[in-house]
Amino acid sequence: MTLPRPHRDDLLIAAGGLAIGLLMWSFGLHTQNDAPVTARWATLGPLVVMATMEALRRSLPQTALTVGTLALVADQFTHGSLVTALMFTDVVYAAVVYGSPASARRIPYTTGLITIGVTIGFLVWWQNAIALLVGLITGMLSFLPAVTGAVVRNHRQAADAARLRAEQTALLAEMDRTQAVVAERARMARELHDMVANHLSAIAIHSTAALSIDEPGTTRQALTVIRENSVEGLAEMRRLIGLLRDSSGDAEPAVAPTLDGLEALLAQARVNGEPSALTFALEDARSRGAGPLPAPVELAAYRIVQESLTNALKHAAPGEVRVELGRRRDGALTVGVTSPFGGRPGPSAPGSGAGLVGMRERVALLDGEFEAGPLPAGDGGDVWRVRAVLPVGTKDKEPQAWYG
Repeated sequence: MTLPRPHRDDLLIAAGGLAIGLLMWSFGLHTQNDAPVTARWATLGPLVVMATMEALRRSLPQTALTVGTLALVADQFTHGSLVTALMFTDVVYAAVVYGSPASARRIPYTTGLITIGVTIGFLVWWQNAIALLVGLITGMLSFLPAVTGAVVRNHRQAADAARLRAEQTALLAEMDRTQAVVAERARMARELHDMVANHLSAIAIHSTAALSIDEPGTTRQALTVIRENSVEGLAEMRRLIGLLRDSSGDAEPAVAPTLDGLEALLAQARVNGEPSALTFALEDARSRGAGPLPAPVELAAYRIVQESLTNALKHAAPGEVRVELGRRRDGALTVGVTSPFGGRPGPSAPGSGAGLVGMRERVALLDGEFEAGPLPAGDGGDVWRVRAVLPVGTKDKEPQAWYG
């Protein structure tokens, strides 16, 4: 069995206490004159043992207290050394501060009972006030250092707990910041896709038509539509990039699109869908007295219709694309977009599937319902339907300040 290595500070305390004790011994400074053991050198034994225990005060606190107590008792049978008693108080203090939790709780109570017992015992034996002085000295040597050690240990534990809470708070803050960045990137991706995909799809369709049909009138019309969509797409890109770059906080918040702009959106879709023989219709069955819709609901509904029209331009067969809006009895807004489903003879544009993911995310942020897919054969033939139910009374979960 190997003993733990003493701490450097404990070795310095032990060496200093032993040196002062030897100096006082050499000058004949003792705590009592009448002693059972009259040999002058006998005082050095408890002094050396107590100094050794001082060296182990941190590595073996309970052992140091036990042996130190025996050394202090032995010192009472000699002429006594003040340094031995003072080092014992430090051993008691260290046993509470560096000992096990059970020892730290037990030692103050034990020393308190010992102090009371010694005081009562000497009062019964001597029956004078000197017994109170002995009890006071016993308390100063044992109980007071133990209480001081308990207070210091409690403060250290409280400081460690506060430091741990601060580290956990910092970690949670960093996790929240990371999640906020991820969420912000997802919102930026949705907005960028919804704003630009419509224009790029129209550009792809009309450029394909211009390349496949060798007619000057058709080519000129396609190039005109391409230019209009390019200009509008670049304008929206600049607006979004400007909002992302602006960190002053002084700019007015961007105006989010609302359902009032659906007519303009469908008018643009009619122009872009002409080469694919697509027609567009809007059926707004909302009750006029139902009150205004929250801005996040208006934005989500607008983007769902916009993305559905973009998908229809890319993939729908010739026919009618119908947009339907309505309000349920519970106030929720219903959005439905149906388009012909099947092969198309005209030009088409490739898709990545990100549009459906973005629509589903928008509805999920509002705790709504979303479904997209072909209708059964008995429900209207080959028809692709997008349907969303957006609750009006839900808490606004998605920031709107920078939406374009």
